[in-house]
Amino acid sequence: MAYTGDGQNLVTEDVTVVEGEVATISCRVKNSDDSVIQLLNPNRQTIYFKDFRPLKDSRFQLVNFSNSELRVSLTNVSVSDEGRYFCQLYTDPPQEIFTTMTVLVPPRNLVIDIQKDIATEGEEIELNCTAMASRPATTIRWFKGTKELTGKSEVEQWSDMFTVTSQLLLTVGREDDGVPVICLVDHPAVKDLQTQRYLEVIYKPQVRVLQNYPLQGLTREGEPLELTCTAFGKPQPTEVKWLRVDDEMPQHVVVSGSNLLINNLNKTDNGTYRCEASNAVGKSSADYMLFVYDPPTTIPPPTTTTTTTTPTTITDSRAGDEGSIRAVDHAVIGGVVAVVVFAMLCLLIILGRYFARHKGTYFTHEAKGADDAADADTAIINAEGGQNNSEEKKEYFI
Repeated sequence: MAYTGDGQNLVTEDVTVVEGEVATISCRVKNSDDSVIQLLNPNRQTIYFKDFRPLKDSRFQLVNFSNSELRVSLTNVSVSDEGRYFCQLYTDPPQEIFTTMTVLVPPRNLVIDIQKDIATEGEEIELNCTAMASRPATTIRWFKGTKELTGKSEVEQWSDMFTVTSQLLLTVGREDDGVPVICLVDHPAVKDLQTQRYLEVIYKPQVRVLQNYPLQGLTREGEPLELTCTAFGKPQPTEVKWLRVDDEMPQHVVVSGSNLLINNLNKTDNGTYRCEASNAVGKSSADYMLFVYDPPTTIPPPTTTTTTTTPTTITDSRAGDEGSIRAVDHAVIGGVVAVVVFAMLCLLIILGRYFARHKGTYFTHEAKGADDAADADTAIINAEGGQNNSEEKKEYFI
C-alpha cells in the first residue's frame, strides 16, 4: 500500500519480508525540486543521506539514488529490524512519511507425535502436531488421506514468537491401516509446509465361506459338497477351524485346513457349519447353512445363492429359487400325464384291432354251409360240421 506525506510530494509503501530474506525500502518524490532525501531507521538513526550511508550496518545497500527516489535494500532481515522507517525530504517546510516493515517468521519445526505406534480397531488415539517459534501464530489443519478433520489448537507466546500445538482425537478402523494422517500449516511465510504419519491398525479376522461345488447349484442327496473358508486379518490369522453348530461333525466329512468336503450328501448332513479364525486381536466366524434336497429327476437350473452378514457370514444352501424347483416339478408331472395318455391310446387301438378280427371270423364261419343248405337249420348244421361236411356234400358230374 502506498502512502503520501502531508505535503503530497513523498510516496512510500509498507514492507513485509520473511526472516532471513531481503527487504527493499523506497522513498520517492512526485515533483522533484532537487531537495535532499533522507532515510532513517526505527531509532531515527540516518541510514542514507542522499547517496551517503552514515550508519555502519553493511546490510543496508543503496539500490537507486536520484533527485526523485532513494531506494535501499536490507539483507538478512531479522525480527529486530521490524518497525517504522522514515523518509524525509528537506523542503521548506520539511516533509516526512514513514513505512512499516513487518518481519514474518515461519515455523522452525513441525512434528507429529502419536500416542500409540500401533492401534487396535475401534480404539481412540491421540495425535499432536506442534509448529514451533513462528511469527505470527500459525494455523494447523488436519487431514486423514484427503478428508479434512478438526483438531483443537493451543497457542503459547515467548517474546515475539508463537508456538502452536493442535490435538486430534481419532477413532481408528481397519480401513485406516496404512492411511497417512497429515498435519498442514497455514502461514504467510511458508507454502505447502506439512508433515505426516502413517497409521498402523490391527484388527480381527474377516471370514467368508465359499461354495466351490456344486458351483451356485442346489445341494442334492448323493452329490458332493466342497466348501472353502477364507480369513484375512492383521496380524494374519494363526488358526482356522471347522465345526458343526449344535451337533457333532459327521464322520464322513473330510476337513483339510480351510477346506471342508462331503463326498456323498445325505439328509442327515443338514445343519449349520461354522468356520472360525483367530489372531492376536480376537476371533471371528462365518456360517454355512446346509439343506440337502432330493436327487434330481431332471437337470435343475443353478439356484444356490450366498448371503453375507457382519461380522458373521452365513451361506444357505436352501437359498435357491423356489420358483425354479416348482417349474421342475410341474415338468415332471406333465411328462407322467403324457406317458399315461399315450399308453391308453395304444391300448384302445390294440383292443379295437382285436375285436375287429374276431368279428370277421364269426361272420365267415356262419356263412359256411349256407350256400348248399335248403333251409336255416340245415345251414347251421353244415356250418358246425366244418369243412368235412361240405366235402361230403360235394357232387360229381360226368
